[in-house]
Amino acid sequence: MKARFLASVLTILLGASLAAGPLAVQADARAGQGSSMGSRGSRTWSAPPPTRTTPYSTAPMDRSITPRMAPSGPGFGASPQMAAPFARPMMPYQNRHPFLTGFAGGFLGAGLFGLLSGHGFMGGVHGLFSLVGLLIQVGLVVMLVMWLVRRFSGGRPAGSAFNPGNPMGAGPAAARPTGTPTGNPIQIGTADYQMFQQTLLDIQTAWNQQNISAMQRMATPEMVSYFNEQLATLASQGARNVVSDVRFLQGDLAEAWAENGMDYATVAMRYSLIDLTTNAMGQVIDGSSTEPVTITELWTFTRPSRGGRWLLSAIQQAR
Repeated sequence: MKARFLASVLTILLGASLAAGPLAVQADARAGQGSSMGSRGSRTWSAPPPTRTTPYSTAPMDRSITPRMAPSGPGFGASPQMAAPFARPMMPYQNRHPFLTGFAGGFLGAGLFGLLSGHGFMGGVHGLFSLVGLLIQVGLVVMLVMWLVRRFSGGRPAGSAFNPGNPMGAGPAAARPTGTPTGNPIQIGTADYQMFQQTLLDIQTAWNQQNISAMQRMATPEMVSYFNEQLATLASQGARNVVSDVRFLQGDLAEAWAENGMDYATVAMRYSLIDLTTNAMGQVIDGSSTEPVTITELWTFTRPSRGGRWLLSAIQQAR
């Protein structure tokens, strides 16, 4: 009876979940859907400098075609909350020797689990020494790991791998040369700022009209592919995002540079818009048709250094 009851409850919950599926749309459904994506050249995985519009930290990229490199300064990867989904906080000894990364971690994970579950060197809590034996085994494991740390780190203290001058503790500067942003600063003029602002408005309009062709004239192929994928996901859910009354409120330049024959400019922008999502019947399932929302994002634009139109190459969320 109990098993039958549990099966019935699971069936009901599963059915409710499936029924609610089409309504589980992205809350931030504007262009970009509130995610951080795209590329900023060699600075893709480095945090843009703070500005008056974005005085705090910036979210790291969720998606990018640019290979990830270690950041060169305070910013991304400094904590588990700010790291990319595939990044993990590293213990000091993991930065010193690759052997410890695989062996010591696996030994602690599998060995201690085996001890506590009764499959250790002496049979765990079910062995000859019971709890005392278990404590002895744990002590032996700890001593072995400490010896390995001293052996492969050259006897240095565990905390010496970090640079005291780096408040984020991302590691010594000498260990991160591959993540150093490159490029020379460039000047951004009034016409450039006007284009950035207009592109913000035009991309939101193209998103609202589901006009991929228009987006291709304003964004890089990478960004267009993300927009296209997001629109397709909404369509598969039987939903449509409608944005209107887009108003630019404030913006300022975070950084601008040139590298490899391309110019880049990252601009912090705050804007408001009506952002709502409807179902196939035109009924509002998320957002409001009367209350605007205010958004703060950093948009990166790129163009050939010889001149040409600025194209949107990345969107990042301000925290």
